[in-house]
Amino acid sequence: MNRRLGLMGIGSAITALVSGCSGAQLLDHLVAHDTYHGPTGVPYGDDPRHLLDVYQPDTGTALGNAPVVLFFYGGNWTRGERAEYRFVGEALAANGIIAVVADYRLSPHVHYDGFLGDCALALQWTLSHAASLGGDPARVMVMGHSAGAYNAAMLALDPRWLAPLGLTPSRLAGWIGLAGPYDFLPIGDPEVRVAFGWPQTPANSQPIFYANAKAPRTLLLAARNDTVVDAQRNTVGLANRLRAWGNEVDMRLFDNIGHVTTVAALARPLDWIAPILSTVVAFVRK
Repeated sequence: MNRRLGLMGIGSAITALVSGCSGAQLLDHLVAHDTYHGPTGVPYGDDPRHLLDVYQPDTGTALGNAPVVLFFYGGNWTRGERAEYRFVGEALAANGIIAVVADYRLSPHVHYDGFLGDCALALQWTLSHAASLGGDPARVMVMGHSAGAYNAAMLALDPRWLAPLGLTPSRLAGWIGLAGPYDFLPIGDPEVRVAFGWPQTPANSQPIFYANAKAPRTLLLAARNDTVVDAQRNTVGLANRLRAWGNEVDMRLFDNIGHVTTVAALARPLDWIAPILSTVVAFVRK
């Protein structure tokens, strides 16, 4: 009974967090603190939002050999704080994966070119520091949920964002998108319209525009009946386009979860909701 109440509590907390409400204190009580270590509030650029937290495993992972995942959270590109996603960092670190969770600037202060530039800077930092954190620079991936999955997709598929930093998407060992919007023109949501300058939004703002034969290994996960981001158009559509170019794509749709619980299921106390965490871990370790 107590365990069930705890699961209900953490479920409510995570739902509150990803919906933009405060639940960080409750999460901190329910998600383990003894499975990882690492610095917090590390600057990767000059802006006050250019900060990241690192989750290094306390699980005996071989030094210098651990895979590294840079995670971008969602929030319609208008809200979100890295501390609210400690449950993601903890879940990955507990499975021997070094996790980096980064803040980035938000709309309306910047448009999509601004937050994508920030994400590219965070990736540059991650690649540069992977070895010193105990990770393998050749095993770095980007991952995101919802709006954050868009950010990850653009870094993995559109070379424009990494080129100014002397990097290319080929530096990635793979990328992971959870319930991401990859093909969402025309734009109806008022907040997203601001972030993407609608109606002057170019077609090349969409990840699906950049499907090509050199995409990194791809894992796309979504709720089959997601009512926020159409999984058929976005997840299935991008998977089909990438596969048509001959890329390795693992795409899965899950029943009995929704847009929010696609990321909530990463929290280890909630991994019974859907095998999101185990699927991500298997993909990263491959």
